[in-house]
Amino acid sequence: MKFGVLMFPGSNCEHDAYHAIRKVMGQPAEFIWHQSTDLKDCQAIIVPGGFSYGDYLRTGAIARFSPVMGAVRQFADRGGLVLGICNGFQILLESGLLPGAMLRNRGLKYVCRQVSIRVENARIPFTALAGEGDVWNIPIGHMEGNYTLDADAFRRLERNRQVVFRYCTPEGEITDDANPNGSVANVAGICNPRGNVLGMMPHPERASEPLLGSEDGVRLFQSMIQSRSQA
Repeated sequence: MKFGVLMFPGSNCEHDAYHAIRKVMGQPAEFIWHQSTDLKDCQAIIVPGGFSYGDYLRTGAIARFSPVMGAVRQFADRGGLVLGICNGFQILLESGLLPGAMLRNRGLKYVCRQVSIRVENARIPFTALAGEGDVWNIPIGHMEGNYTLDADAFRRLERNRQVVFRYCTPEGEITDDANPNGSVANVAGICNPRGNVLGMMPHPERASEPLLGSEDGVRLFQSMIQSRSQA
């Protein structure tokens, strides 16, 4: 399964994602520059973390206008898998590929630490090898991870089972203390109604080897690979 990893001016996690896919998962991967509209026959696209365009205006606001995002939108419309991680999640929100917006963390400070997240939906390609209620340990590193959505839209999100991950305690309890950024209902990741576009603030590529303290991120990448091998 061939992965494409987008590169924007200011991205700083694209090499981490590339390493996780190419070296850990053993899958072909290729960098795709933000000015390109050629996705190089990739079967999955990763929009990585970082500070695209320096986070000017607001996170992801300029990246949404990059030529590559038009190609990503068409790719997603055809059912292609798109994974947005951290700044990539913010870009997907700004691009309209996912609903909602990001605010600054409620503590108004950058948060960088290991967190626990609970799998809420194991019926999409990104979590197909997980069980609902499974707890993964995956790090975060962001300043604007406070996901927000108006009440009616959030009810639709939950009704459609688009909440994929929630911040939780190591035991899987959803508590306010386990919420690192103030995100509504402890949301850590959501998908589109079709389930082929996922945005998440935690970094699965930083939880892909024992040296990193967790290999739980591998389960997400394995799920993606298996879903396409069975398609």
